[in-house]
Amino acid sequence: MPPGAGKGMSLRPIEWTAEGTLRLLDQRMLPGKEVWVECRDFASVLSAIREMLIRGAPALGIAAAMGLALGAQGLPDSSYEAFLAGFGSLSEAMGGTRPTARNLFWAIDRMTQVVRESGGLAVPQIKERLIQEALAIAEEDVQVNVVLSEFGKALIPKGARILTHCNAGALATGGYGTALGVIRSTFADGNQILVYVNETRPYLQGSRLTAWELMRDHIPLVLITDGMAGYFMARGEIDLVLVGADRIAANGDTANKIGTYSLAVLSWAHRIPFYVAAPLSTFDPSKRSGLEIPIEYRGEEEVKYFQGFPVAPAEARAANPSFDITPADYISCFITEVGILHPPYQESIERALRSPLCRA
Repeated sequence: MPPGAGKGMSLRPIEWTAEGTLRLLDQRMLPGKEVWVECRDFASVLSAIREMLIRGAPALGIAAAMGLALGAQGLPDSSYEAFLAGFGSLSEAMGGTRPTARNLFWAIDRMTQVVRESGGLAVPQIKERLIQEALAIAEEDVQVNVVLSEFGKALIPKGARILTHCNAGALATGGYGTALGVIRSTFADGNQILVYVNETRPYLQGSRLTAWELMRDHIPLVLITDGMAGYFMARGEIDLVLVGADRIAANGDTANKIGTYSLAVLSWAHRIPFYVAAPLSTFDPSKRSGLEIPIEYRGEEEVKYFQGFPVAPAEARAANPSFDITPADYISCFITEVGILHPPYQESIERALRSPLCRA
């Protein structure tokens, strides 16, 4: 176990099995029951990602890498050229699943690089190298999140009351967490924090997943609806906001679960620190600002129904952007595996991405 790793390390939402398949914890079923689903082919991995069986940017990166490794096993061994063309088709299909999550595309690029650097090998050897690379991505994610969590806990005062949004824990990563990793490490050190958990409409990742993770680790929490955040800030009951990220532009503008921008504005108005915890693989230097980050829109049914039950008139129109953009000016700092990044973010992000520790 890595130094500093505490509770929650046993929770791995995605695994590569000895039989060469993917085993996924179906996050749609939580907290009611723990259901594991086995993906035996590339198409089932694509479906699992699209249907939110697995979610969270770092976890999507791992799923993409393992899905490509799985899909590659079915490609022909006849020639490197044929394999390369087939792998390109797999990568294109994978890239069409979740457009906002930077880690998914980062993992595709990393797996593609393995293929391009392996032209002198026999195709079966390339297939094995892809499996090993996918496993390495999964293990590195855990290590990276433990390290960034150690940096992040220095920002958490004793007895802090922390508001978080969506789920940026073990379920959203390889098994430790970004924002919840910081919380997990802080609590493991004996700091008696209290976590306010936004329910995170419409998919309820906060109430279904974050609350489940925190209770599993016996970390004190209070579950609130999204509209209650300003009330508790105004009463002085929130000391800081701590969230994860799905993609961070070169200037620090950050895409995260819808509702994050509102929390950032509220935090600014109440002079509350607003922290973003994310690995460097979530930073996208090709996007100059948040205006260039693609925002995924999902179906109306996620707003109008919950687990099959209607919560709105059937004829009502609904909008469902999954993410919003928090401008960098509202972010107090970024917590990464190479340390804390402070403004001006254009410069600090660029320096971080040049770090020898960076695999982004």
